[in-house]
Amino acid sequence: MSDSNTTDFTNPSTFILQGIPGLEAAYVWISIPFGAIYATALMGNFTILFIVKMEPSLHQPMYYFLCMLAITDLVLCTSTLPKMLSIFCFNSRQISFSACLTQMFFLHCFSILESGILVAMAFDRYVAICHPLRHSIILRNSILFKFSLALLLRSTMLILPFTLLARQWPYCRSNIIPHTHCEHMAVVKLACADIRVSSYYGLFVALSVMCLDMVLIALSYTQILRAIFRLPTKDARLKTFGTCSSHLCVILAFNIPRLFSFLTQRFGNNVPLHFHIFIANVYLLVPPMLNPIIYGVRTKEIRDRLLRLFTHKWT
Repeated sequence: MSDSNTTDFTNPSTFILQGIPGLEAAYVWISIPFGAIYATALMGNFTILFIVKMEPSLHQPMYYFLCMLAITDLVLCTSTLPKMLSIFCFNSRQISFSACLTQMFFLHCFSILESGILVAMAFDRYVAICHPLRHSIILRNSILFKFSLALLLRSTMLILPFTLLARQWPYCRSNIIPHTHCEHMAVVKLACADIRVSSYYGLFVALSVMCLDMVLIALSYTQILRAIFRLPTKDARLKTFGTCSSHLCVILAFNIPRLFSFLTQRFGNNVPLHFHIFIANVYLLVPPMLNPIIYGVRTKEIRDRLLRLFTHKWT
């Protein structure tokens, strides 16, 4: 072990990402599905962006939010996957102190941004179903821009203290991070200082964002369901609810691994470390892969445009 792992130092020039401790022998095999997930996420989200850009009929609030979701997913997986694959395939574990804090910022900032986008999409479905005649007025382009800017500012202002606090701690225990990426608590636990401020603030942000966003989504869908059940026929109710099905699937794909990861990290003291890390990676990597697939399969407009694209290409 190098001296940098045991000697006192403050703000080390580099950290060492350990990967998934205990599964080193399987790194090459783990890299195969992770690489496939990354390739699928890139292809799927870029396809969504291309289709919405090229199809004028999709220039609507729902699809603008979908494009925001695709961009967020691309940033999330790209901020972690390339470095993770370099660990698994090439044993390239070093990451500079500044790069580690930058990865931490983008990772947590865009996770909160994605949660906010799902709230915005729920609000869009609420307006489209409960106030269809006012949809274009309520969600006009200027409002969409302000809404998007507010979500980005919320994410940035909540996560900026993470990196500022992490930068000012002295790191004199070790520079080895037992993780595949610079997750906030995995980094600050290396500090030889009282990190309760970072720990409590992280817990506050996680709980407040998760609870607030889920309450807002639940309120939107309560109103949506009330409007659906007032429709006169079963076919009308099913058709209207079908417009929300993609969004509901995306919410579940994002929040179930997220909640499970949060609970195991905070309360799963008897859970093996490699399981903690594996679940944290699933939370970050699976939604970017599934989201474009869900919307591509369940949204008729995108599915039809994609079919026309391939039909035109091969004829």
